[in-house]
Amino acid sequence: MRKFLLAASSDFVTTVFPILRYVLVAIMFLCAVFMIISTLLQSSNEENGAGVISGQESYYQQNKGESRDGKLKKVTTICAIVIAVCAVLYFVSLLING
Repeated sequence: MRKFLLAASSDFVTTVFPILRYVLVAIMFLCAVFMIISTLLQSSNEENGAGVISGQESYYQQNKGESRDGKLKKVTTICAIVIAVCAVLYFVSLLING
């Protein structure tokens, strides 16, 4: 019985892990494309340092997370996290399957 379970798990690993790796690479590729696009769509942060010296924040600076640039920064951050998690899973699957 034990040999059957080991053979079945070994067969499962050898058939599923290569497919899993292709899926992870595709997800990383798509997230990288979205990350590049969202980074290029963000506006530059040129404030000329006036807010740093005076210490005052405008209404726009207080609600930056709800603006277009704030949403693009969130997309960029989420894509970067997904890429990092997929890369770790990819290399763990390489270590397990060999």
